[in-house]
Amino acid sequence: MTFIRTLLFNIWFWLWSAVMNVAFLPALLLPRRVVMAGQRVWAMGLNWGLRHLVGLRWTVRGRGNLLPGPVIIACKHQSMWDTIIWHIEVDDPAIVMKKELLRIPVYGWYCRHTKQIPIDRAGKTAALKDMLVHARAARDASRHLIIFPQGTRMAPGEKRAYLPGVAALYRDLGLPVVPVALNSGLFWGRNAFTKKPGEIVLEYLEPIPAGLPRKEFMSRLEDAIESATDALEAEAGKSSTGRG
Repeated sequence: MTFIRTLLFNIWFWLWSAVMNVAFLPALLLPRRVVMAGQRVWAMGLNWGLRHLVGLRWTVRGRGNLLPGPVIIACKHQSMWDTIIWHIEVDDPAIVMKKELLRIPVYGWYCRHTKQIPIDRAGKTAALKDMLVHARAARDASRHLIIFPQGTRMAPGEKRAYLPGVAALYRDLGLPVVPVALNSGLFWGRNAFTKKPGEIVLEYLEPIPAGLPRKEFMSRLEDAIESATDALEAEAGKSSTGRG
């Protein structure tokens, strides 16, 4: 049954994405906010499919910790869902993304038009400088900046060092950071065909004020995200056991 529900969702994913991509092509000639509105509708449609075809719901905790913009949102990354949800959660997100994604036809055009923040992960110092140029523009436009501090999707329970990009943003922009934990990888894994029913939880954690020394900031950020993520994964495991 899970296979069939997943197959139906995957068909819905591609059909809905194709329709939205084609329908909003004329919006590339219009102000950025028009495309952002289309991305929000696209994201809502995908989450509708997850709920009604897969049985996968989502809930958000701690929204009171999300400060008015601009702030840096540093989010755990386990699933493709983590990139989709920000088009719903935040009115005008500026997402730090792999530069090579801009070369994808249509999708890349939309990312350029909405002024997302590209980073060349192989470019080192030059790449960080280029990222900061785009990030400053987003900050000056009072947008929330979204970054995945480990740089890639991580399987639940997997550990990897946090990359310097988030520290560079924190130091250069002078903004507070809102850590975010989640458990999406338990239900929609990295490169996994199967999507499982259940409930994804996304949790905003206590903001980290601007101006801390780099080492203290990185320690606080990693401790907050990793401990809260571990707790969400354990909670989901207990809930699953209880249902069984």
